[in-house]
Amino acid sequence: MLRRLVPALLAATTLLVVAAAVYAATAQEDGGTPPPPPAELVPPAETAPEYEPVRWRRSRSLGPPWAGRLVAGVQLPSEGADFFTWDPVLRRSPNRGWRRWGSDRLIRVVLRVLRDHRAAYSFAPRVGIGDISRPRGGNFGKRFGGVGHASHQNGLDVDVWYPRLDGLEQRAERVGLIDVELAQDLVDRFVAAGAQYVFVGPRTPLSGPRRRVQPLINHDDHMHVRIRPR
Repeated sequence: MLRRLVPALLAATTLLVVAAAVYAATAQEDGGTPPPPPAELVPPAETAPEYEPVRWRRSRSLGPPWAGRLVAGVQLPSEGADFFTWDPVLRRSPNRGWRRWGSDRLIRVVLRVLRDHRAAYSFAPRVGIGDISRPRGGNFGKRFGGVGHASHQNGLDVDVWYPRLDGLEQRAERVGLIDVELAQDLVDRFVAAGAQYVFVGPRTPLSGPRRRVQPLINHDDHMHVRIRPR
């Protein structure tokens, strides 16, 4: 039985090979393309990474940024298509979840600015986002690590790390590592988005409208953006 099947199988295989060769040659002569490979030989398409969704709700920012609190805040995800988060105390990514709560308005402004920035500079690395506020706002001083924050208490302040020339998703430890073109674009976009203040490092060449873009010590590695309350 096996002796009968082997010649038949060989003949069938030969016919398939010849038919495939004739089809491919005919398609090329007609300006067409050969048939696609079998489905099992086609590598699966790459899928876009899935990021945490933003859980939106209407927030209230009470009191000033240096003596206030946050009601119904919105948490910025640990990362997204246009940003990563950086913990300034542990010096690693992502930032801890309790350090990245803001008003819904601030989170929307940040996401829109970063989306438009990446659309304009498709080669740009993702932008680093640092501290925002605690879940209910309030004091964010030295007892929470590092040098602490004098403000960041009502969900209207956010730290944005300057993009690096080498494209690494890390803090720029020196001014010489800052991609000034990309950093200036971010400053300009936050100003255009209605930021009340953008504080930048005094040793950086970043600039903008004098009353809204101001130099501030301890900001040579990141900008501090503050939006207006509703």
